[in-house]
Amino acid sequence: MFVIEDELKKLPQKPGVYIMHDAHDAIIYVGKAKVLKNRVRQYFQDPERLMPKIRKMVPQIKWFEYIVVDSEMEALVLECNLIKEHRPKYNAMLKDDKMYPYIKCTISEDFPRVFITRRYQRDKEKYFGPYTNAGACRETMELLRKLYKIRNCSRVIKEGEKTKPCLYKHIGQCDAPCNAEITKEEYGKIIDEVLHFLNGDTDTVIKNLKKKMTEASERMEFELAAEYRDKINAINALKQDQKATDFKTEERDIIAFYAEDDRAVVQVFFMRGGRMIGREHYFFKGLESTEPSYVIGDFLKQYYSGTAYVPSEILTEAEPEDLELILQWLSESKGKKVHLITPKKGTKERMIELAKENAQIVFKQDMDKLTREANRTVRAQEELADLIGLENVVRMESYDISNISGFLNVASMVVCENGKLKKNDYRKFRIKTVSGPDDYACMREVLTRRFQHGLDELKKMDETDEITGFGRLPDLLLMDGGKGQVNIAKEVLGELGLDIPVCGMVKDDRHRTRGLYFENKEIPIDVHGEGFKLLTRIQDETHRFAIEYHKSLRGKNQIHSVLDDIKGIGPAKRKILMKNFKTLEEIKEADIETLSKIEGISEKLAEEIYNFFRCN
Repeated sequence: MFVIEDELKKLPQKPGVYIMHDAHDAIIYVGKAKVLKNRVRQYFQDPERLMPKIRKMVPQIKWFEYIVVDSEMEALVLECNLIKEHRPKYNAMLKDDKMYPYIKCTISEDFPRVFITRRYQRDKEKYFGPYTNAGACRETMELLRKLYKIRNCSRVIKEGEKTKPCLYKHIGQCDAPCNAEITKEEYGKIIDEVLHFLNGDTDTVIKNLKKKMTEASERMEFELAAEYRDKINAINALKQDQKATDFKTEERDIIAFYAEDDRAVVQVFFMRGGRMIGREHYFFKGLESTEPSYVIGDFLKQYYSGTAYVPSEILTEAEPEDLELILQWLSESKGKKVHLITPKKGTKERMIELAKENAQIVFKQDMDKLTREANRTVRAQEELADLIGLENVVRMESYDISNISGFLNVASMVVCENGKLKKNDYRKFRIKTVSGPDDYACMREVLTRRFQHGLDELKKMDETDEITGFGRLPDLLLMDGGKGQVNIAKEVLGELGLDIPVCGMVKDDRHRTRGLYFENKEIPIDVHGEGFKLLTRIQDETHRFAIEYHKSLRGKNQIHSVLDDIKGIGPAKRKILMKNFKTLEEIKEADIETLSKIEGISEKLAEEIYNFFRCN
């Protein structure tokens, strides 16, 4: 459980960006801070000092995270990028907000589309960019359509299907796959050429365009030659833009980790178009080794086999094992050479240090979370066992009876192992031998059935068989009540020859647990301790499970109709009758002739219905 007051105490005295989440884990606010500890704490102090908008936001914050950076300027840049990326509800958004464009190819479709998008998604498609020169990007897109006649529509086209082609077919800019005028294989070869072009293999295209430009000029078709010239200039502009990207606005992933024992957190910073647009962290458990080369190598193989995008450059804190093999695989996946660098100095090394620092923060937060979870579960159960003087309590079972004035007596069995409710082992019972409101008799039946069944299962097992089901006997029995319920349980266990400790959960006048009844004495319990909280969860769950079962049985009884008692009437015939008569009284008063006129009701069945209501 994320406790905001506790997490505020752990905030570092460093610059960074903080990210607020609501109950659904959605990001609702992103802010920057010169000192994270001072800035974030301000949100949870005097609300009167906050702006109305922020005052409205604070109650919705259920948890927060943060990213440590080197300076306030870096925090400002990161804040802007995260706001653009996530568009949080409580951040002010610019109307003219823009991101650099990508060219996207939908390679998962039978007849792929190629178009410009400003939204990069982690899907199965191919992305190229981002491009800082949007004009050159658009001109290149137009050039691709004219050169390769790729489709410009958003239709979902399957091979062999035919629809009326659009205008682009008639002006010679589309090969009309929608009208089956080109096969999937032929179109696929064109798309392969387009992908090579977008990957930077433009020399062949430029060579062909220059040849066409010269030929047009020799024919004195100067307008056509000028068009070819403009296309060459557009490609050259794109090439220049890509060169700038390679050296100044490189797309890269920065990877570092923090590990203890057999666990690690790997932090990835994403740089796109020279901007840091976000980060992700990943948990590793059960590591064979925490050697940097092992952790980095294992992460690279798992992460990039499941991501759609591989950057041109990857910065890591250590060279992975099988470096050459991994580089070859990444390069083939991207379609161009990928560089993996382990920086030793300068800005790139500082980025690795920041990623590692943030990985350590996430790791410590996770360990704190695990510690809190252990306190809620295993240690809470140990606290209960210590309170009554027992050792090695792993499995506890709790029982409750539910009825309404003795109507539909039912019982619930709830299981708790190592402080966690084990829902797969829950059982429910419908009382068979008791009628009327007698909780003691009901409990006697339930416990007898449960433990007799368990003993029968154990007798059938060999020594090598795994004990499952009712054969797994509890280390402690929890009864929802005091002395009376405990004595019933002890009698049943004694009759069956079982020696299982039994503890009662004693309630006060307001029906709240005030202590435990064990070995003929009441033991007080600290109502602020984790043991008491676990006991309350078990008690509430036992009540809930019994009551829900009782409700479901009551519902089934209420659904039952008197018509179901008539021979030959099932759900279908009942539906026919209720459709043709407004009320049950009308059915009762109908004669045989009226009933038999209804489609689906035979004369014989009409007689059954008529006689049923006359004899009952």
